[in-house]
Amino acid sequence: MRRFVSETLTEDHRLDRLDSGNAAPDSWLRDHARHAKAMRTAQTFVWHAGDGVALAYFSLASHLVVRAELPAKLGRGAPDALPAVLLAKLALDRSLHGQGLGGELLLDALSRAVQASEIVAARLMVVEAIDDPAAAFYEHHGFVAVPGNRQRLVQKVGDIAAAIGR
Repeated sequence: MRRFVSETLTEDHRLDRLDSGNAAPDSWLRDHARHAKAMRTAQTFVWHAGDGVALAYFSLASHLVVRAELPAKLGRGAPDALPAVLLAKLALDRSLHGQGLGGELLLDALSRAVQASEIVAARLMVVEAIDDPAAAFYEHHGFVAVPGNRQRLVQKVGDIAAAIGR
């Protein structure tokens, strides 16, 4: 399987060629990711083949989840508001679809979220799926939809850490 460089977004990365098949995450990367980094509202990580041309990316941000919005199993015994990591964006160039790389990209994001939670506590990982197939992808990887919103999914960071051996 082909290996990619995974690193935080810099001014040197070329973002204009990413085509995930969905214009919204593609344009967000080109038009907003660097500004979000500068404003410290999201940190974006880019995959490239060593040439700086973005082939995939994800963005992480700090987040807060209200316990009442969670499935009972996840909210039980927790304070009213829980610290979380938001997987704000995740996209893979369509030339890489169907190779299992979406799961690898997600694993990269989850690993970085677990690492961050060892410095700044976070109980949950949250994702807002862009559509039903994306929601199914996250559910396949252990996320659970919150009641009343199939597109918003959560998973305990502790469960993620155990699954990846951290």
